[in-house]
Amino acid sequence: MRKSAIALEYEAGDTAPKVIASGKGHLAEKIIETAGEHDIPVYKDEKLTKSLEELEIGEYIPKELYQVVAEILVYVDAMDKIRGKVMNKDGKGKRESSGNRNSL
Repeated sequence: MRKSAIALEYEAGDTAPKVIASGKGHLAEKIIETAGEHDIPVYKDEKLTKSLEELEIGEYIPKELYQVVAEILVYVDAMDKIRGKVMNKDGKGKRESSGNRNSL
């Protein structure tokens, strides 16, 4: 089975999160690598990935997935805040904030 990756983005004011990248195999690896380079959290959920693979780039997620994606975004945001506090305490400086924008 080839690895798959989907990148989502949600900005305040959007009607829902939307797909900003999608790929399998080498492209999936590149999406994950790019997320790591930009300190964007990666969340693994094969069932959700399969559901999102059907969407086109720029397409908003369907209403049936709002709840699960919202829970993931809340989790990612909480982890981001915790990581930011830890980075400030250990003297490595402030972590750049993504403002009202979340990517997954």
